[in-house]
Amino acid sequence: MTLALDHAWALLLLPLPLFLRYLLPAYRERSVALRMPFLTRLAGNGAPPPEAPRPSPWRLLLGALAWLLLVLAAAAPVRIEPPVTRQIGGRDVLLALDLSGSMETQDMAEPGGAMVSRLDAARTVLKDFIARRKDDRLGLIVFGTAAFVLAPFTHDHRVLLSLLDETTPRMAGPQTMIGDAIGLAARTFERGQVQGRLMILLTDGNDTGSRVPPQRAAEIAARLGVKIYTISLGDPAATGEAALDIPALEAIAKAAGGAHFHAADPAALAAIYRRIDAMEASEAPTQSWRPRTPIFMWPLGGFAVIAVLLLLLPDLRALRRRAS
Repeated sequence: MTLALDHAWALLLLPLPLFLRYLLPAYRERSVALRMPFLTRLAGNGAPPPEAPRPSPWRLLLGALAWLLLVLAAAAPVRIEPPVTRQIGGRDVLLALDLSGSMETQDMAEPGGAMVSRLDAARTVLKDFIARRKDDRLGLIVFGTAAFVLAPFTHDHRVLLSLLDETTPRMAGPQTMIGDAIGLAARTFERGQVQGRLMILLTDGNDTGSRVPPQRAAEIAARLGVKIYTISLGDPAATGEAALDIPALEAIAKAAGGAHFHAADPAALAAIYRRIDAMEASEAPTQSWRPRTPIFMWPLGGFAVIAVLLLLLPDLRALRRRAS
């Protein structure tokens, strides 16, 4: 703990009473008096006039102490507390989740042998990933025939998890507009002020007619400082609308400085997200400051007590004389 003065210049006022004492004339109280011509004879020839009573040393000492406390209060003393350090999240991480019709395909084998849908497997892995990114602002984009920001960037990960639980296949349409999803992500990142920008796009299909070609959208995002990781999910040998366009996903990741991964089952998908988590460690810069607590009220309170005491001293003396 350290003490400091925010307005130390106020201490220059300390010698002000001495300057005023020597620069200004002495105070004389005017009152009605009776002039007596023979007063001089009564006092004696050559006798000096009576001197005005001088204040007692205690009164002078209390007055000086009161002035010192008043000046000290004007100097705004503060108590500087020990440093306080707080971690602030340094990344914006946007999770893009494909909700096309093929995400309801139940071909994901869990360790126990049970088959779950691709969306269920993705949700489980995303929840684990979200739990590990405690210091980041996370957002969620879902896409199908259109792309939507389901959750803007937030530190409230409980809300994000709740919205993730409500996702269902085809809720954004049956198709897969990857380019539109990346374009929406770029606009979302553009509004933020954080430098660390990361997007993880999960899909089990190929782009089916985005207004902006996926690679072009990735180049725009890269100019905004967004790094994109793409993850393909499902059977790479599938054909038709469910076919995976792995070369396109690789091109997207390359254009945005990221990488592409493929997962054929929930275990592989979980390993991919853990790998990305390790590659893109959550930056948590610290913000440190020392709290400053004003304590001017203590010298100001001392001044008030002494001032009241000085005002009451004559009355106290009078009472003492009467008592004696």
